[in-house]
Amino acid sequence: MQRVTNCLIIKNNQVLLLKKPRYGWYAMPGGKMEYGESIQEAVIREVSEETGLTIHAPKLCSVATMTKPSAQPPKNEWMMFTFQADKFTGQLVEYSPEGQLEWVSIDLLGSIPVAPSDRFIHEYIVNKKQLLYGSFDLNEDDQLNDYRINGLEIAKEG
Repeated sequence: MQRVTNCLIIKNNQVLLLKKPRYGWYAMPGGKMEYGESIQEAVIREVSEETGLTIHAPKLCSVATMTKPSAQPPKNEWMMFTFQADKFTGQLVEYSPEGQLEWVSIDLLGSIPVAPSDRFIHEYIVNKKQLLYGSFDLNEDDQLNDYRINGLEIAKEG
């Protein structure tokens, strides 16, 4: 199982996102955990590598299992730990190899292109302000087959 961390960085009613080349989706800065890292160490390192910023006191907001039966191991199952941070230092890099960095209004989070699971995670962090426990099953195009949030089966797609 692959383990990844990411972070929704909030400043002045905006969030820092990466516009990823694949699908043209916006994504939170983050990435794969390294051997022996804690989830907090991983998110701080990944955000720094991708943005140039050092986040302080990131708060864990979501723990989600992602499954993709069409993918080969280890990409067929991963655990994603999502944090939120509003305290950071450093200078935003002009170029990130992961995509184009952009400050986006929080009000636009519901309408910009993002991974389907990220839409739920953003909602829980920004509006519900509660911890999300999720399980998301994805098809070969990274769209939702079905999902459960906080132990409840919410919907089956298609």
